[in-house]
Amino acid sequence: MMNSLPRLSKSLRIGVLIAGVVCLATGLLAWNQVQRERNIDIYDVDKRAHALIHQLSYTMNWALQKSDQEIEGTLGSQLEGYGRLIGFAVYRGNGELVSSAKAVSEYSKMVQDIVERVLGSRTEVTEISRSNGPLLHILAHPLKSKEGQIVGVLVAVHDIGYIDERASARLIQFGFWILLVLLLVVTVVVGTMWIAYERPLHNLAQWMRRLRLENAQEAPPRGLSNELLESESDRLAATFRAARSTGRARSRAQVRAERVWTRDRLRAHAIDCLGENRQLVIVSNREPYMHQMNSGRPRMIIPAGGLVTALDPVLRACGGLWVAHGSGDADRQTADKHGRLTVPPDDARYTLRRVWLSREEEQGYYYGFSNEGLWPLCHLAHERPVFRASDWKHYVRANQRFASAVLEEIGDGGAVVLVQDYHLALLPGILKSARPDLRVGLFWHIPWPNPEAFRICPWRAEILQGMLGADLIGFHLQQYCNNFLDTVDRMIEARLDWDHFAVELRGHASHVRPFPISVQRWTERHVPANDKLAQLITDIKQQNKINGELIAVGVERIDYTKGIPERFRAVERFLEKYPQYRERFTFVQLGAPSRTHIRRYREHLAELEALADEINWKYQTDSWKPIRFLIGHHDAATVYAFMSMASLCIVSSLHDGMNLVAKEYVAAKGDNEGALILSEFAGAARELSDAHIINPYDIEQFADAIRDAIEMDPAERRTRMEHMRRVVEEHNIYRWAAGFLTELAATRATVAVPAAAAAVS
Repeated sequence: MMNSLPRLSKSLRIGVLIAGVVCLATGLLAWNQVQRERNIDIYDVDKRAHALIHQLSYTMNWALQKSDQEIEGTLGSQLEGYGRLIGFAVYRGNGELVSSAKAVSEYSKMVQDIVERVLGSRTEVTEISRSNGPLLHILAHPLKSKEGQIVGVLVAVHDIGYIDERASARLIQFGFWILLVLLLVVTVVVGTMWIAYERPLHNLAQWMRRLRLENAQEAPPRGLSNELLESESDRLAATFRAARSTGRARSRAQVRAERVWTRDRLRAHAIDCLGENRQLVIVSNREPYMHQMNSGRPRMIIPAGGLVTALDPVLRACGGLWVAHGSGDADRQTADKHGRLTVPPDDARYTLRRVWLSREEEQGYYYGFSNEGLWPLCHLAHERPVFRASDWKHYVRANQRFASAVLEEIGDGGAVVLVQDYHLALLPGILKSARPDLRVGLFWHIPWPNPEAFRICPWRAEILQGMLGADLIGFHLQQYCNNFLDTVDRMIEARLDWDHFAVELRGHASHVRPFPISVQRWTERHVPANDKLAQLITDIKQQNKINGELIAVGVERIDYTKGIPERFRAVERFLEKYPQYRERFTFVQLGAPSRTHIRRYREHLAELEALADEINWKYQTDSWKPIRFLIGHHDAATVYAFMSMASLCIVSSLHDGMNLVAKEYVAAKGDNEGALILSEFAGAARELSDAHIINPYDIEQFADAIRDAIEMDPAERRTRMEHMRRVVEEHNIYRWAAGFLTELAATRATVAVPAAAAAVS
């Protein structure tokens, strides 16, 4: 009972507030009604005074032709009042009092002033006033001759104090009823809120406490006022129990295992997970190595993006096959007749199989459905998705083309297939339909939206059914797992197991898990050693005319989800607010052109160039520019050099699944000298909590974060970076791959799902 008192007081406060509003409104209405009735009473007195004046006006006109003594004798008692009429007074045209009732003489000065106003204006005057006594109604009427000359003034005086007394009595009566209404409303509201809301929420809070402290298995309390709250409470309990169980299992495993995963350790672990007769196959749209013609000769390029950064080390460690779209204009020249080549070129570790698509197919499948439809749909970056039936046909055909390539490469052997990202959502269902014995995992590298957002997609059911062909579906964050299961729950007929985060569709079980992806060490990427790195940094600074003791860096594909315009504006605001850093601070943006076939991306690039030019024009000097916008594909050594020289890295994504740039920067700071500004809307913010977390839309906060990062105490800066480096080293890409393979290997064999393929045929 004691615990319920604070909640009861909340209900009481709300009840008093509601009752106060009701009573205020009622009081205003009552006051208005009393005033209306008061005005009606005054109007009645006014009509009566006019009637009396007009009754006496003829007699007064005749009497004024006589002397004052004769007038008094003639009028006699006609000037005296009765009832609420105090009496009359008669004045001549020069303002001289002729005669008045005895009671009126008490107010002679007030009446004299009104008579003078009548003589001055030549019109009738009505006055309501108080003079050391009751409230008076005074009507002064001019008496005119036949020629229109004023010959006198007749005044009628009424006592109307009773009107105010009547109004006061009415207000007291209304106040009594308002008080009763107040008590009634408070009682009803407090009682209703306690029964309908406070008591059920109190029971829910007690249940959550038991769940947290005692791991209670009881169901959530019923009778909640909101059906969604009841449903979400069930799911919260299931999620909590699953997370606690998983956490305990992982904690026990972690105690037994080493803290840091390496390439060799992953290789040994992968052999255990894959078995002797299974090879590892990665399937993605983007290839890890592409070839472009340069001066008439093929030149190898490593495409920008987190997918290649994360997965190339996995296949280097484990060996196997990577199936990807051959998008380079020199790709056919550098592969065999089947589209195969071994990579990396200088240290062959695995096979790359390129899938060929026509220009029309690439336009519809990649630029159209994937990047004008699914990409903006999954990112909350205020860009409207575009869905075309023709693009969907190409998307289906491309997924089938990738499936054919995978099946051709693995033949009759066993394989573990890791399908990557939103370009290939239909592929798991197609593969499992053809080969139920395959272990298929799908990792979704971008956010998964809430069900209301995903409902926009016209082919939502087909996409979900294709994804659910996978034995394991991975996302970066638990939030995305929750969103995915909610979407499945609302969009298609499937059985959901919230306790184990699994979906069963037509006899096939798909497990859904969070796997925050990461990076490998820079020392494993053949970057320059310290002496060569110093010379490379010097060359880069001279080549790009980078001046200033403080260098900040951003590294991105040029995409509207990355928050680059907000970053430029924050730099501008920083220099405006803190002018002492002009000519000392330089921001370098490495921008890799991306999806330039899409008009929105071309426009975005043009906007960024214009914005950078505008800011530079505003602040630059002969020897310094605040922003260096370097557009192009930059190799790993160059990116590492920029990150090494930068005392600050800015990652300002508007919405991002993970954003590995943040982790790459942390991994590059071996001396712990550096600071990271990180958007709260990037998945990396969940792990790198020692970064300066910002809202990229809040330019003022953003600019201040730049100042704070620069001026931070050196000891605190090193401590923060040391903590983040420990997180990145311990949760590296090898640990991510090991966790995914372990979970995938633990999934049970399942039956075929031919309906998944039929859904997209």
